[in-house]
Amino acid sequence: MPSYNVAGVVAQAISALPANCVDEIFAVDDGSRDDTSKIAADAGATVITHTTNKGYGGAQKSGYKAAIASNADIVVLVHGDNQYDPSYAEQFIAKIRDEGFDVVTGTRMVLGDALKNNMPIWKYIPIRATTWLQNRMLGTSISDYHDGYRAYSGSFLRSVPLDQLSNRFDFDLDMMIQAVVYKARIGEIPHPTRYGKEHSQLPFGKAVACQLTIFKSALKFLCHRLGLWRQDIYERRA
Repeated sequence: MPSYNVAGVVAQAISALPANCVDEIFAVDDGSRDDTSKIAADAGATVITHTTNKGYGGAQKSGYKAAIASNADIVVLVHGDNQYDPSYAEQFIAKIRDEGFDVVTGTRMVLGDALKNNMPIWKYIPIRATTWLQNRMLGTSISDYHDGYRAYSGSFLRSVPLDQLSNRFDFDLDMMIQAVVYKARIGEIPHPTRYGKEHSQLPFGKAVACQLTIFKSALKFLCHRLGLWRQDIYERRA
């Protein structure tokens, strides 16, 4: 659970996780300036604290490394800002445990209620457009490339060179590229999303910069696949 200045909602996010299917909750406090760490610990999470902000990808790396060290079979990414309903975690787990998927990503585009749930139009249109483009570039058929609700099998996480991936918001795309590199089975779980100032932490300016960075990452991988710019990070390891 990457967490940055979410003292007001992190306890709610932790308490909403289904207790019967979660063995341990790692809350990664990514240099918060509020009481995120204390509140997360009081709510029952194992807290990993960054003294400085390492970024969205950096926070995920710390959480995944802790999960790998604990020999986790399945790891679910749930945001500490409570934007994604944590109660859906059980469905993500079942998709890997019962159906044999390696990677599961959430999607806000299947239920048809993204705009009804107040997704800003300036997010909705670029998400649809860039998802279409990234599917063409990566050879996938995912309905929402920018959903931050994810789950991974432990074996997949152990195969990924985490330290070579981005520390920023394009980390999620880096992980999907690794899924393509390793020919992982990718599934999707539709879910609703909450939008409001207490949940969404990515304003318009940062969202635009994020999309540009993500496109750059996808282009680099496409160049690799076409043999125009070979890079070791996109080579499958034994």
